[in-house]
Amino acid sequence: MSTREAMHLQHFRTQQATNTAIAMGAGDDTKPAAMEVTSSTSSTSSSPTPAPPPPSVLRSVLLSYAYVGIWMSLSFAVIVYNKYILDPKLYNWPFPISLTMIHMAFCASLAFLLVRVLRVVDVPSPPQQAMTPRLYASSVLPIGALYALSLWFSNSAYIYLSVSFIQMLKALMPVAVYSLAVALRTDAFRRATLLNMLAISAGVAVAAYGEARFDVFGVALQLLAVAAEATRLVLIQILLTSKGVSLNPITSLYYVAPCCLVFLTIPWFAIELPRLRAAAAGGRLARPDVFVFGTNSLCAFALNLAVFLLVGKTSALTMNVAGVVKDWLLIAFSWTVIKDTVTPVNLVGYGIAFLGVAYYNHAKLQALKAKEAERKAAATAVAKPDDDTEAGARLLPPDNKDGAGDGGHHKN
Repeated sequence: MSTREAMHLQHFRTQQATNTAIAMGAGDDTKPAAMEVTSSTSSTSSSPTPAPPPPSVLRSVLLSYAYVGIWMSLSFAVIVYNKYILDPKLYNWPFPISLTMIHMAFCASLAFLLVRVLRVVDVPSPPQQAMTPRLYASSVLPIGALYALSLWFSNSAYIYLSVSFIQMLKALMPVAVYSLAVALRTDAFRRATLLNMLAISAGVAVAAYGEARFDVFGVALQLLAVAAEATRLVLIQILLTSKGVSLNPITSLYYVAPCCLVFLTIPWFAIELPRLRAAAAGGRLARPDVFVFGTNSLCAFALNLAVFLLVGKTSALTMNVAGVVKDWLLIAFSWTVIKDTVTPVNLVGYGIAFLGVAYYNHAKLQALKAKEAERKAAATAVAKPDDDTEAGARLLPPDNKDGAGDGGHHKN
């Protein structure tokens, strides 16, 4: 055999051994000895496949705007629909408790169907705090009672006030929530926030001063609705969230709607049932239209689904900001379509309140960003000492108990 042939044969055997080692290493990640003999070409071929590209930013933005648009449209539809049913000048069915009870019965039935039959949404279970009878009685029942009051008062206000003025009064919601949170010590008192709340209140006061159809009883009903809703939101934080119970809008309806329906029967028997009987006896009670009340209830339930989508895919802060835009659209609709009177003083006052609410939402966003930055900094600070300790251990020489090594040698 010539020297050239011997070299070719040796090269062939080396390549065959390398391919065998690659095959052994590819089948088991725990064989480093086999992987050590692989060439640079083999390491390139065995590298993991690249991760799939992230979803399109444009697609995410468009989906977020779609969720916001769906929520705004449904919220808009429910408010205008309720106004249409309750207003004596329109559909003329001025029984707000009955309307709210229809909504609650419809929502409770559909929520039961989604949770227990179709199992689209799961109820809280370990590791979360499970919903026990004791927790339901101590936490959900008070929230259900407040929800009943909030819906009763807010729907009743549509009989006496215009849609535009009701939206202006609703701007007081951050003021009520913050005041109760500070009083119940779930939020800290801050002078800047206090000034912000005073600005919102001043704007609403100016809007009320310029209201052409000011009705004291209607304003009292809407303010009571704001107070009940603010108390409900604060109690959710105290009674449920602090105990580890997390409810989305569907499971909230599943638990809250039945007890809310029960609570509404009390004022219904005392206030509306005698009126319904009198109206029926006098022939002044029109038979409820199944289509009108059915579609109205469906819109109310769809609104809760939209809240679930919007908060789940974006954030609660996004819903607050979108709510401000929706209020302006409702004011414009009330002015142009329903022909409610909106005065320049109304607009100036609500403009002041709008700026206050916008600044409040901006401050909340900055606070959330700061809290997230602090959380990341704390996580980095916890991990950093461990890294430093490991690096220091690599630099220090090993202990030499027998006097050998660097520690056993001394220069004279």
